[in-house]
Order: sequence, then C-alpha cells, then structure tokens
Amino acid sequence: MRRGLVDEVFVTEAAAERFRDLLIDAPVHLVTERAAKALSDTVTPVGLVAVCRMPEVTLASVLAAPRLVAVAVDTADPGNAGTLIRLADALGADALVLAGDSVDPYNAKCLRASAGSIFSVPVVDAPDTLALIAELVHAELVVMAATLDGETSLDDVNLDVPTAWLFGSEAHGLPVEVAEAADVRVRIPMAGGAESLNVAAAAAICLYQSARATR
Repeated sequence: MRRGLVDEVFVTEAAAERFRDLLIDAPVHLVTERAAKALSDTVTPVGLVAVCRMPEVTLASVLAAPRLVAVAVDTADPGNAGTLIRLADALGADALVLAGDSVDPYNAKCLRASAGSIFSVPVVDAPDTLALIAELVHAELVVMAATLDGETSLDDVNLDVPTAWLFGSEAHGLPVEVAEAADVRVRIPMAGGAESLNVAAAAAICLYQSARATR
C-alpha cells in the first residue's frame, strides 16, 4: 500500500478492527471468515487479502546505471527465490534477476518468503542466462560467479566496482558454461568441516561484502 500498488482489499470484520490504521485509505470490502479462508492459501489466514498490481520493470531499466545486481540462476525453489529477493532488497542491490529455468517470482510461496521486498527491489526474468551475462557485461558490470572451486577467494577480490553476482541452484550450483562465462569465479573461504553453504547464506555473504565495499 505504501508503494501505491494495492487495488482493493478483502477483509473480515475482526481483521478490519485489528488493521484499522493500515486500512484507513484502502478500498476495503468486508467478507466472511469463510470467504477469507477461501481467498487465502495459508492454513491460518489473518483475514486480510489484497489485490495488487505487479510492479512494471524491465531488464533494460535496471541495467541503466547499476552498482550491484544479484542473479539467481535456475532457482526452482520458491522459498530460496523469495529469500534472495529479500536479501537483494536488504543489502541495497539494484535488482534481482531470476535467470534460466527459475520459479515465477509471484508464486505464493515466493511472495511470502520475500516478506514484501518484491515490491521494493526490481525483480526481472531472463530465460537465457548466457545472453543475460552478455547484457551485464555490456552494462559495464564485473560478473562474479559464486562457486565452490572458484580460483579467487572472496577475501582477495576487488568489490569496489559495479558488480553482478551469479548464484546457482541449491541442488546443482551454477552450470559449467555459466560459471565459465563470468569474469571471476569466487569461492567463500571456509575454515570448518562444512563442504558448502546453502544459496541464501552464500548470497548473503557475497552481497554484504559488495555492499560494504561501496559504502
């Protein structure tokens, strides 16, 4: 609602009372508890459902003058995709790109995992990952692939430059041809016995380091 994307809200009497301050300027329709449950796909709905317009954003617009772009490659899990959107927003990325065979960012689980950040940070689809990398290079971004066997440690890479980070899927990581197309393949140094990090943890570390370098 703060971003002007809500068309109408369906709300129960109890929820209307609970969220009275939030709904002052909203086009509200009162519905029964049964109707609210039918409208929601959660087990315990709060009794408030908003109909929103999708933010209009294009790859060309987000690559106009970017400093930091996060790219999720072949991310099929909606929870992971939503978490990456939330991370991109929290750490000041200019956009989150869902590349290759990735989940719909407006999947209900993805929306919930993004915790509202999908309405704050631009999110775009790019089905052809290699073509996307070419666009990132053309936008004068240094493309960095987060990989387990990267030849450069995150400790040693220069992040004080416009950067695009590539993150692979939880199950398979980045495809070989995608990692090879990046300018730099970066590994996160790990001192313990863990073999790897999940994609959200790896993205949080890399994006934080990039944000820190440019602050």
